Amino acid sequence: MERRRFLAAAAAGTVLSVLGGTWALAGENDPRAKQLRPDGRVRLPPGQRILDALKPMGGDPGDPSPAAFRLRVHGEVDQPLDLDFAQLTAQPAVDLTCDVHCVTGWSALDVKWTGVSIAYLAQLAKARASARFVILEAAHGYTANLRLADALAAGSLVVYKLAGAALPRPHGPPVRALIPDLYFWKSAKWLTGIRFTSRDAPGYWETRGYHNHADPWKEERYG
Repeated sequence: MERRRFLAAAAAGTVLSVLGGTWALAGENDPRAKQLRPDGRVRLPPGQRILDALKPMGGDPGDPSPAAFRLRVHGEVDQPLDLDFAQLTAQPAVDLTCDVHCVTGWSALDVKWTGVSIAYLAQLAKARASARFVILEAAHGYTANLRLADALAAGSLVVYKLAGAALPRPHGPPVRALIPDLYFWKSAKWLTGIRFTSRDAPGYWETRGYHNHADPWKEERYG
């Protein structure tokens, strides 16, 4: 319900109070809103407003210590992975600048991330042809489900840097997922696992009324 009220406020005004702070929101009059992406879609999805910075959206924090971090890549794979932070960050790094779209109605543009491609991890783990979905696993049993194509898209990463620095505490350190072409709740914070599966398994928000796919350009906000 809090997210629904936030969305209504975003549609009605240009300034919002978010988690104790106030930020300006720019709408369709912002020239960036009309720019086109390489795929031909308008850069700003319908119903969104441009926020001047990426903002955290809550969640129960996990352990932020890199020393305690482990990432399992498992399920429908032939060579499961169990990576610590040093092993993860030793993999080929991807620097990505992309836009982030939150279901509550704000979008942050040109956010800079560094991480490892989920598609690359899938290759290392030898994901099986039987895999059709990916379940992102995070602290306290949080999960978010993805279609395989979304998980393996070029921009889908396991990220450990934001704007060139270690992930700050509100954004799910030491590692979070980034699925930029879906609403931001799919980019699970405090990531602990990537599970490949032949069957879909709706996650925390999907079982509480959110859309199972979450495409911002189709406004797939709620199921």
